[in-house]
Order: sequence, then C-alpha cells, then structure tokens
Amino acid sequence: MLLANTGRIGPLTLRNRVVMAPMGTNYSTTDGLSTERDKLYYAERARGGVGLIMTEAMVVTEHARPHHNSLCCYHDRFIPGLASLVDAIKAHGARVCGQLNHRGALLRRSVLNMEPVGPSPWTNPNTGDAVRPLEVGEIVEIQKLFVAAARRLMLAGYDGVEIHAGNGYLFQQFFTPRINRRSDRYGGSFDNRSRLLMETIARLKGELPDFPLIVRLSASEFVAGGYNQDEIVELARRLQSAGVSALDISGGSNESPQLSKYCIQPPSFPRRCLAPYSKPIKDAVTIPVLVAGRIVDPEDAEAVLVEGAADFVSVGRALYADPHWCLKAFGVVRAPIRKCIACNVCFERLTLEKDVACVHNPMIGTEFEALEHAEPQLYPAARTREPRRVLVLGAGVSGIEAARVLAARGHAVEVWEKAEQPGGQMPLAVAAPDKREVEPVWSYRWQQVQALGVNVKTGMTPTVQAIRAYAPDFVVVATGARPRPCPFDTSRLDASVTVLHAWDVLAAPQRVAAGSRATIVGGGMVGMETADLLSANGVQCTVIEAFATLAAGMARNNRMELIERVEARGTRILTRASVLGAHGSRLDVESAEGAGVEVEIGAHLIVAIGPASDTEAARLCEEAGVQYAVIGDASRPGDFLTGLRDAWMVALSVDHRRGAAAPAAAFKEGAR
Repeated sequence: MLLANTGRIGPLTLRNRVVMAPMGTNYSTTDGLSTERDKLYYAERARGGVGLIMTEAMVVTEHARPHHNSLCCYHDRFIPGLASLVDAIKAHGARVCGQLNHRGALLRRSVLNMEPVGPSPWTNPNTGDAVRPLEVGEIVEIQKLFVAAARRLMLAGYDGVEIHAGNGYLFQQFFTPRINRRSDRYGGSFDNRSRLLMETIARLKGELPDFPLIVRLSASEFVAGGYNQDEIVELARRLQSAGVSALDISGGSNESPQLSKYCIQPPSFPRRCLAPYSKPIKDAVTIPVLVAGRIVDPEDAEAVLVEGAADFVSVGRALYADPHWCLKAFGVVRAPIRKCIACNVCFERLTLEKDVACVHNPMIGTEFEALEHAEPQLYPAARTREPRRVLVLGAGVSGIEAARVLAARGHAVEVWEKAEQPGGQMPLAVAAPDKREVEPVWSYRWQQVQALGVNVKTGMTPTVQAIRAYAPDFVVVATGARPRPCPFDTSRLDASVTVLHAWDVLAAPQRVAAGSRATIVGGGMVGMETADLLSANGVQCTVIEAFATLAAGMARNNRMELIERVEARGTRILTRASVLGAHGSRLDVESAEGAGVEVEIGAHLIVAIGPASDTEAARLCEEAGVQYAVIGDASRPGDFLTGLRDAWMVALSVDHRRGAAAPAAAFKEGAR
C-alpha cells in the first residue's frame, strides 16, 4: 500500500503519505489564541496516524482576521500557545506545518470590521463589499508580515510553513487576470501577476533558508477569464526554482458558492476530482506534490498515488469525520471508517461564525472524540461498572447510534422499531440524485450494532404494558418525526389531481410519471430534493416556497449547485410566495408584494412543509413510569448532527444516572 509508505518533503520524513489539510475550526479565542480545545482536536488526529498535520490558516496581520475565533500568528504573544499546540501534535509522532494566509479581497466587513483589499478595485461577490486596491508600500509590508509570521512558527517548533496562494485569496487575486487589472509592476504580464508571491517566497527563503516551505495553489479557477493550465504549470516550475519544498494543489475560489464548490466539493463531484488537474503540475516538477479533492476513503487516496497525480494526499473533511482515518486505513484499528458525506455542514458553520461540527462525528473537538469514546467496543476494560438494561424505541439513525454506544459500553440493549425495516428516514435521505454518499451515516452504525449482537426487533409497536413487561432501567425515545399534513383545504381540487407528501414521492418516485407535471409546496431541503429527483426523471416541476431562501438547511455550496441543477431542467421556482387556497386544478398564490397569481398544479400536488416530532412514545414512557430521554427528531426535527449528538451523549449519560433503578442481577458487571 503506497499510502502507508514513508515520504519526504524537503528535509522532513513523514511516516506515511497522508497530510491533514488546513481546515478552520473556530476553536480559538476571540483574540486568536490557541485553546485546550485546539489541542484536543489536533492531537487526536495526530494520534489517529496522520503523517503531517497542516494547522488551519493563520493570519499575518490583525487587519486580516477571517473569523471571530481563528488562530493568529501576527504577534509574538501567540508563540507560547502555538508551541503547546505543536507539542500536543508531536507527542503522537506526526509532523506539523503551519499555513499562513491573507484573504485580501475576501475579507468581510461583517467580521471584526476587516477591510477587503486586493490588487484592483473589485467587489466581493459574497458580501458586495467594495475592495480597495493596495498601494505598493502596503504590498511590500504584507510580504514582510509573512516572513515575520513564518519566523514565529519556527520558534514555536513547527516543522515548516505553507503559504496559501490558492482558493481565491490574496496571492491568487494578484495572479488571476480577471481580478488583477493593475498597470504597475504587480499587474499585467505573467511575471508581474506572479510577482507578489515570488517576492514573498524570496524573502522567506532569504531569511529562513532552512525552514521547509510549501505553497498551496489552485490548479484551476474553473471560470472564464482566469489563468490557464500553462500559466499554473509555469508558476509551479518557478516556485520549485525558488526553493519551495512542495506544492499543495487545490482548486477553485472561495469568492462565491459557484466557484467555492471546486474547493469544498458537494457530493455530486466525483472522488479524486482534482487529481487530473494536479497531474500536469506533478509531471512538470520534481519536488513533492500534494493534492486534495474528495479523497474520502483509502482507496481514493491510493488511486491518486498509483496514477502518479501526486506524492501525498491532502485529506480534509474526511478527517473531520474520522480523526482515526489513517489507523483504520492501515488496519491498526479494527473498526470501520466514518466516511465524509460531503454535506459541507462543517464549512457552512464556519461561514456562519460557528465552531466547526460534523454531522457524522458530532463529538469533534471534544474529549469525547477520543478513540476510547468513539469506538468503545475496542476497549472492554473501559466498560461501564454499572451495566443497565436499556430499551431504545426507534431504529432510525439516532436510535441505532444510541444502541451502538450503549452496547459498546457494556449495557444490555434492545431496540424496538415499529416499521418492518430498520433505517427510519435513511431511504428518503439517499433517494435524491447524488445523495448516495449519505449512506455511510447509516451503514457505519448498523454494521457495528450487528457486530455487537444488539437485538433489533422490527414490527414492534410499543405499549405501556410491553414497556413495563420489558422492565428497562432506562428508555431512549428515538421515534423520529412524521410529515406535516397539507396546511390548506384540498377538498375543492379536481379528482385528477393526486395529493402526495414528499416523503411518499422520495420513497416511490414511480408514483409520479415521467412527462407529467407536479407542483411542490415547500422549497426546503426535502422539497428541493424532491424537485431534483422528479425533474431528473422528466417531470415538469413548480416549487412554491414561503421564504426567500431555498433549501435553507443545506450548506450553501451544495444548495447553490442543487438550485442551478433544478433550474437548468426547467423547474419553475416561486419564493416568498404563500398558498391561499386550492380549487379545480389550480392554486391561489400570493407573492410577498401582495400580488395574486394562479398556479396550474398539474397531475400531482406534493406537500413538503417539514416534519413534526412523534411524541407518542414519550407519553407511553411517562405512563409506564420509566426513566427516559427523547433524542433526535422525536425531540425536535433537525439534521444528522443534532440527532447523532443527542444519541451519543444520552448514551454516555446512562452511566451517570445514579437515580435509575438498580441494575438487574442478570446484567451486573461482566454479564452480557
């Protein structure tokens, strides 16, 4: 396995070919100081076997903060905290490199009042902020700031530094002719557009000649008017000649969701999507090349190396999802990898100034993310000292996650599911196009529950009598949610109009014939995914949404691509529109401006206005007089993140429920 081989970047020997990509966390203080949470997060990934950890982008000036809680490196006061962070990483055998960045024109006034600056007058597409062009003196000062920040990394014990010159940030803004319109020595020709980066590299190598230096580039901007392949290959050659130790290849630009999807790809993008773009660069240089781009499992990584597209793989979101990805890939830890599903909730949370989170790994950045908590079945000695008899009501994702953690911790667990099959809403979650990538959220957990021997009974409708007869010490209520009924009267509709719920359509799309017309009331995530599925099958759709934002629960990269895809198939979308009534074959719809319009429904009226919690099982537990907790959609309709976090933490809380009934004799310590 090439992935497990050692490799070299400059003078550094890495224990394998896996590099953790630099990804934000928002775990630091508002002043940019590292925290204990930063250390937990990075140390667990070092413990998980990564060869080189690239810590998140750190700013070189206080005037370029990207987030409220981002790490900083613009003053010597940050050195002690960064040194502590480095020590935590190196304690587990990984190398560590620090990425330095300046967002330039993509700085946001809404975040700490940062002023967007760049090569030329421009407008930040994300925010509409005007961009001020930098003076030559300011350009020189920024170069010096990068050198000063790199020196601080060296003093803190970092093994190297990466300069971020891709993904639409300052160096790339200067390099691309579609943004750089300068007429001085920093604009125009290839030499001039690359001057900012090349001068910065020269300063760094001149002052820190022995400090390994990596440069991240976007192999392509994926938009007209940008630089071409010949130019990025030539830039790579020049960087090698300037003494750069390695090149880290990404793609696209974070200036807009339309281009950001090439940096942080949605699930519709193929695995290893950037490998074909890194191959020409790899062929043109002799220094090591790293490449990112939907490297989800070890087979993806191995294929990149085998085909010669790179020397190392830059694994990003997959290490959010599973910090122990490497140990599992190499067979050291005998447990399945929690595969990234490319939902991009992680990226969305950072954009919203929240701490990073992962729907598949809800304990990211906490002490509970440690292998002993994430895979408790591997540690028999750490089982609970007071095993409980626990009943889980509901075999959806949340219920099965609770059962997984409980059983692995040594509790006696049984799951009751009312339906004839386990899985809850999972069949609906994977029904839309490009949603098969979501499937590991279920299979990872179901595989382990089966391996642990948990008894899962289907076709079981709970009753007070049945719960009392089972005599649980504790009950986890994970009965999910039900679809909300149509909010308006449909009795006046023609008999030719079939009224369906979106869940029914996702479960059996053949109910809506190709070539027919359908109107979907509700443009949330479920409504838009229903439109995606149907329009792909040749159904002419209309979507009516009361709010201004479509698919509001979806990360913006994924959301924008979904909307573009649906609109390209001719779907009619009405936002800020309310249904007043239905009659014949039409809906009466009112726009936000108060104007009325009649919408021809077609053959099918599909309702997608969200779910309501199924609380019946909680009532039964109350009547049965047993202790219980409600999790997931049964508590409050949400997403995988909220449901899995509920499940994991409630399962761990059972050990602390001192007031619960004493464990049954058959389930005392050591018994199974």
